[in-house]
Amino acid sequence: MLFNDATLSKYYYYIKPFVPRRVQIQVRRWAAARKRQLCTELWPIDREAGKRFDEWPGWPDNKRFALVLTHDVDTFKGHERCHRLMQLEQEMGFRSSFNFVAAEYEVSGELRRYLTAQGFEVGVHGLVHSRKMYESERTFQQHAVAINRFLREWQAVGFRSPCMYHNLDWLQELDIEYDASTFDTDPFEPQPTGVGRIFPFCVDGSQGRRGYVELPYTLPQDFTLFVLLQEKGIAIWQEKLDWIAACGGMALLNTHPDYMHFDIGQKGYEEYPVQHYRELLTYLREQYEGTYWHVLPKEMAEFWKAPVTGIEHGKLLQ
Repeated sequence: MLFNDATLSKYYYYIKPFVPRRVQIQVRRWAAARKRQLCTELWPIDREAGKRFDEWPGWPDNKRFALVLTHDVDTFKGHERCHRLMQLEQEMGFRSSFNFVAAEYEVSGELRRYLTAQGFEVGVHGLVHSRKMYESERTFQQHAVAINRFLREWQAVGFRSPCMYHNLDWLQELDIEYDASTFDTDPFEPQPTGVGRIFPFCVDGSQGRRGYVELPYTLPQDFTLFVLLQEKGIAIWQEKLDWIAACGGMALLNTHPDYMHFDIGQKGYEEYPVQHYRELLTYLREQYEGTYWHVLPKEMAEFWKAPVTGIEHGKLLQ
């Protein structure tokens, strides 16, 4: 009942290329405000998603919870801001992954190599930033051939779909160690059904295809909070982070340099102060220093698929 407007979202994304960007944002703000009223019991926290696994051994080094930072770079504008975002994280002692749209703008090989040399990670965020690859299984397979080529060229092992569309079976066509196209709960996405968990999980290979680890994001996206819902601070991030930490789960965040305003020029109508992100990292250090296991997505996937976890097919505790 809460998500009965998925069809409207589908048609919206068909006509989106013909609608001025400012109008798109206004329409989505209206829709987000409506959904927020309907989904108070499921967002930002779905308490059912906090259930642990039986025989759960816990995170390495006895850490309380896990932390994974990721960024989707949707446009060339975001691409040009990656250096500044990386430097901010380095200054505060964090590292992250950057997912680039492979064929929609020119992705600098120099930038990719610099990121990985500095201990960050690079992933693929589709060929173009639209739902095209999910129009049919045949279309997905065609995209998969090109995406796999970019994965090899970039020496990347992770993928995230544009607009968070996902089909966990089709994704087996990709030569990946992990996918990050799902979420625990997020009614504001065009494909709004969440996986209902704040832990990774394994997707087994079928029909001779390889499996992979699925890494759902568990903190609300910056675009949703600050552009659509027009939040003025990070209280929702703090609330959700505190809950994830209490549950011992994985706090995985997806932010976008495209929408971060780095105090250069006038702030755009779909930008938010990068200070919000800095405040979250400061909150992490001040409230949870030494208690979280901070890793890159590829390191989380490697840990989760290792036999030592014993939870590939674990059952959730009731």
